[in-house]
Amino acid sequence: MSKALTSFALVAVLTALLMALSLAVARHGYPYGAIGAKRLDDIADAGIFIPLAAVYFFSALLMMILPIRAAGIVLTNAADAIFWTVIVLFATIIGCLAARWAFGQAGVLTALPNWRFLFVAAVVACHLFMNELRRNILLRSLFFVIFAAATLACLFWSFAV
Repeated sequence: MSKALTSFALVAVLTALLMALSLAVARHGYPYGAIGAKRLDDIADAGIFIPLAAVYFFSALLMMILPIRAAGIVLTNAADAIFWTVIVLFATIIGCLAARWAFGQAGVLTALPNWRFLFVAAVVACHLFMNELRRNILLRSLFFVIFAAATLACLFWSFAV
C-alpha cells in the first residue's frame, strides 16, 4: 500500500508539473503548449477505467479457480500490471486537474466526482484483499461469481447515467 501511495503521489506531481509547463507555454502564445496540454488531457480520461476493470476482474476470476502456481502467474503478469496502470492513470488525471486548478481553471474540479472513478476504487480494493479472498474456499466461490458478473458488466453494460 505504501508503494502504491508513493507511486501515485510521484506520478501526480510529475504530471502536474508537465501540465503546468504546457499551460505556461500555451499562455505565452506558443502552440506547443496547447499540444502538450491536449496530449495529457487525452490520457486523462475516466472512461478508460471501465475496460481496464473488466480485464482486471477477469484475471481475478481466473485467480479464484486456478491452482496456486497458475494463479501466481496471472497475478504477477496480469493483475499487478493492470493495478499499476490504474494507479498511474488515476494519478495522471489528478495531476492534470491540479495543474489546471492552479492556473485558475476552477471549473475542472467538477470532473472529480465522476462515477467512473468507482472502478479505480474497486480495482484497488480487490487487489489489496486478493490474498484474503484466495484463502477461504467460501469467499473464493462467492467472489468467483462476483468477478464474473463484474467482468460481464464492465464489458457489455452501457452504464448510461
